[in-house]
Parts: sequence; structure tokens; C-alpha cells
Amino acid sequence: MDLTIGLSTFAVGAAALAVITLAAGVKMIPQGHVFTVERFGRYNRTLESGLGLIIPFVERIGRRVNVMEQVIDVLSQQAFTRDNAGVTIDAVVFYQVLDAARASYEVANLDLAMTTLTMTNIRTVVGSMDLDQLLAHRDEINERLLRVLDAAASPWGVKINRIEIKDIVPPADLAGAMARQMKAEREKRASILEAEGRREAAFRDAEARERSAEAEAAATGMVSRAIAEGDIAAAKPARREAGAGGRALGDGAAGGGGVRRRIGPPRHSDGDHPIRRGRTVPRADRPRGAVRPFIVRRGERLLAAG
Repeated sequence: MDLTIGLSTFAVGAAALAVITLAAGVKMIPQGHVFTVERFGRYNRTLESGLGLIIPFVERIGRRVNVMEQVIDVLSQQAFTRDNAGVTIDAVVFYQVLDAARASYEVANLDLAMTTLTMTNIRTVVGSMDLDQLLAHRDEINERLLRVLDAAASPWGVKINRIEIKDIVPPADLAGAMARQMKAEREKRASILEAEGRREAAFRDAEARERSAEAEAAATGMVSRAIAEGDIAAAKPARREAGAGGRALGDGAAGGGGVRRRIGPPRHSDGDHPIRRGRTVPRADRPRGAVRPFIVRRGERLLAAG
């Protein structure tokens, strides 16, 4: 009986030990993490996410490493530029562990090492640039820091994805001077734009006046030509009607048997000829039966209307 009880107790103990051993050898690794396995205190292998098995009492889990992208907030620090201007600068670093074993066993404190490395390189980059370059070329600063930090963290099995400068704060007196400079520059630009606007307006006004004068001259020429062409067209019918009237008078006198009277001005001497002098004979000096004389104006002979 005692032997049976002892055997039963041993069997229960062995079963419990087997269960405990099996449970100790089964590991659940969450997504985004890896576990390092140490055998007798030395790195042996890495367990990926999911179900992992180890040898109990021989192997153990060494480090639990996060392989997702992580961010380090670098505290603000004082740095001096090449032209001895003190600025306060801070940054953020985005990195990812690619080799869990190297990240666990090549560096004691990865976060502290990354923070210290970033701060020292920020001071180095800031010291190699002027204040104006530092404020205007933030992308260049990020690129230079990324190259340096990625090369320095590569032995730790870490990949630096991005580094961003969050804020660059110059001293208060320099900030005031920069504000005044920016205000003066904007006022200068406004004055230049206003002057250019006035000049453009003056050019356009002058062009408008010139075009108006050209249009007025063209209109005046057209009116003058129209008037000249209208006078000539009116003079031609008048001359034809006057010639027809003179011939009718001559034919009527000849057919009636009366005395033919000469149509035209009276005879005068060459020196006293009224047509050659460019004037008409007064009404009192005209002989009876005579009609108004011809008038010569500007080289044309026009018959005067009676």
C-alpha cells in the first residue's frame, strides 16, 4: 500500500514537472517584437513573432527587442553657429532595429546612445553654418545629420530612417533685428511695386494719348478728303448747267431776229481788265443787257449765278 502511494505520488510529481517544463519551453512572441535566446548565458538565436520553443533550464530569453519604427525626442540644447550666434535647437529621430542581436549586445543602452549621438552631431552641424544658412537650409541640416547618424548607428544594427529639426530659436535681440529687417525688406518691395505701377500707368496714358491723336488726325484727313471730293463733284454739274444755259441764250437771240448780244464781260484794255485783276465789274459800271462776268478763282472758271 505504501509503495503504491509512493509510486502514485512520484507519477503525479513527474507529470507536474513535465507540464511545467513544457510550459517553460513554449514562448509566445508578439507582433513587432523579437526575442533573443541565450544558451548558458551566450547568444544562440533570435525568435521571431509567433510561437517559439526553447530548451528549459538550458536556454533562456535574453532580450526582448522592439523592431517597429521608434522615435526619440531629442531635448533642446544650446549651440553656436559659425558667426558666434547662440541658438536653441531640438530634433526628433526616427529609427528601426534591423538586427536584434547587435542592438542588444553591441551597445548597452540604445536609446541613450542614440540621443547622445544626435545631440553631438547637431552641435557639429550647427557650428559649421552661419545663422542665415541655419535658418534657411533646414532640409540640408536634416540630410547631413541623417548621413552621419546612419553611418554611426549601423554597427548597432539600427537603421536611421529620418531626422527632423523641430525648432531653431535665435536669441531675442537677433529675433528683433530679423523682424525689423524683414519689415524693411517688405516695405522696399512695396515701394518698388508702387513705382512700377505708376510707371506702367504713365506709359499706358501716353500710349492712349498717342493713339487718340493718330485717330483724330486720320479722321481729320478723311473729312478733308471727303470735303474735297464733294466740292469737285458738285462743281462739275454746275459747270455743265452753266454751259447749257449760255448756249440756249445765244440760240434764242439768233432765232428771234433780234440783235445778238455778246455774253461776257465788256472789252477793256489789258491793264484794266477786271478778270485779269481778279475782281468783278461793279453793278453800276455794267452795260445794259450784259450778264454777270465770268470769275476766275484759283485757276477755275465758274459761272456766277444771277
